Amino acid sequence: MARGTAGYIGDRISLFGQGVWTIQEVYERALTGDWPPLPPLLVDYLVVAGGGGGGSNRGGGGGAGGFRTDTALSLDSATNYTVTVGAGGAGLQTPIGGAPGLVGSNSIFDIITSAGGGGGGASVSPRDGGNGGSGGGGGQTNSGPAPSGGTGNTPSVSPSQGSNGGIGGANGSNLGSAGGGGGASAAGQNGSNATNGVGGNGGNGTASSISSTSVTYAGGGGGGAYSSTGGTGGTGGGGAGSGNDTTATAGSSNLGGGGGGGGGVSTGGFGNNGGSGVVILRYPDAFTISNPGGGLTLSTATDGSFKVTTVTAGTGNVSFA
Repeated sequence: MARGTAGYIGDRISLFGQGVWTIQEVYERALTGDWPPLPPLLVDYLVVAGGGGGGSNRGGGGGAGGFRTDTALSLDSATNYTVTVGAGGAGLQTPIGGAPGLVGSNSIFDIITSAGGGGGGASVSPRDGGNGGSGGGGGQTNSGPAPSGGTGNTPSVSPSQGSNGGIGGANGSNLGSAGGGGGASAAGQNGSNATNGVGGNGGNGTASSISSTSVTYAGGGGGGAYSSTGGTGGTGGGGAGSGNDTTATAGSSNLGGGGGGGGGVSTGGFGNNGGSGVVILRYPDAFTISNPGGGLTLSTATDGSFKVTTVTAGTGNVSFA
């Protein structure tokens, strides 16, 4: 860096470009430990909530956790920002009679909240899929209207975070199948009214390259079937539904996938749990992240001139310095 009569001439920081700092500015910043000046703290983020649990006994697939990756946030250094990684909702292990899956938990980064995925409906009330980031699939019923799939992205949360769950079958002979849970990019498929029909597939998730490698998140769980085959889980960690008297597959951890819906009637086809969510932050490598007070499970890697911090569990604060 060259010395001039008015100060120091050179690159301040690459994000600021070429410029001149007066000797007084350098002196004052050095006294406070603020030299060289840091670039703007612009943080890109991916916030995925926990997936919903699958319903049991011809149950619908769980909806994927809400998926958000919007405009970067402009933050302040040395300020605490809340982070929560949502757990997956339970697929209740209930024998004959069935039970709906439970909603997943929200994931949070500062002002950004992703809604937990809706639970899959069961073959008994409530049969409809639950609402959430993505909606759970409707369960199968023997009478009455076909159970509805849950609505993706609860009305109080914007922008859109996911898709609707599929409609459940309404076969009067107990032989139909349930709907698949919604995914971040596609709705769950409907269940079948056909005898021994296959369960609806879970909706596919959405890919993100925030960590420098493309990874697909937030796939919906497949619906359960009577004695045929359960629906496949959506890409992005959705769990597969099951057939007669077998347990469905859980949604994948840290992808926010919905749990698969269970099939069968005699000894109980169990739905399985939704996968936990994740929070991923990408920011200039001039900053170092910390977790004041603990409570978070996180790891940080460098990608060129950026750092990428992945938070896989817990609730707490992060700060940048």
